[in-house]
Amino acid sequence: MNTLRLAVADGVTITKRNALKIRRAPDLLGGVVMLPIVFVLLFTYVFGSMISLPGMSYGEYLLPGIFVMAIVTSAQITGYTLTQDLQKGIFDRFRTLPMSPSAVLTGQTLSDLIMNVTSIATMAVVGLLVGWRVHGSPFEAALGFLMLLLFAYAFSWVTATVALALRTPEVFNNIATIMSFPLVFLSNAFVDSARLPGPLRPIAEWNPVSTLVQAARELFGNTSPALPVPGAWPLRHAVPVSLLWTAVLLVVFVPLATRLYKRAVSR
Repeated sequence: MNTLRLAVADGVTITKRNALKIRRAPDLLGGVVMLPIVFVLLFTYVFGSMISLPGMSYGEYLLPGIFVMAIVTSAQITGYTLTQDLQKGIFDRFRTLPMSPSAVLTGQTLSDLIMNVTSIATMAVVGLLVGWRVHGSPFEAALGFLMLLLFAYAFSWVTATVALALRTPEVFNNIATIMSFPLVFLSNAFVDSARLPGPLRPIAEWNPVSTLVQAARELFGNTSPALPVPGAWPLRHAVPVSLLWTAVLLVVFVPLATRLYKRAVSR
């Protein structure tokens, strides 16, 4: 019990440290705020005028996909910050302190969750200004935003694991971009995955990003009876499968990232 209490207290301390770092480096928060605005405006006004959907506007269909795209790309901040701390020797200072090994990673992922809250709130406001609406109940809408944040937190542990394995910011940025682009663009974030050709269709249908996007669309009410019913099992049960994906990512990558962190600070 004392060990758990110490780990929680250390995690809160590191979270506060990283939150202060964000406040002192507004360029990080600026990117988190400005990039979603660009995403919403660009895709709504450039692609929205070129694509039509039966029974609903493309803008409403698109916004849940933009939400997911933003949290996947912003999760890279976790990994980039960790690689910078490794290069600067900050982890070596933490090693000399009587603190839980998981506290650094917990604090980093929680502070990035704060930035994701800011990012999603910004996109929601901009989306409302350009015509996006939530047609579900308040409970369903709250569950939709909660699912986005839970997945964002879980995916931060994925990028933390990749960062601790690679250890340099430049290599991490390249690998993270290679990871995030297929996840987002081989999904239903922008178009119906059933329209994708050949082998790309099952990849998109079983992509966790597709499942999360479909769950967000259902909970926000951004669907139409005129749209075809998804054929793949994950998309037909999008909400529980999205929660399952989040749990699987946490179960796999939290201990893996913690092990890699212990190895990194022991060198």
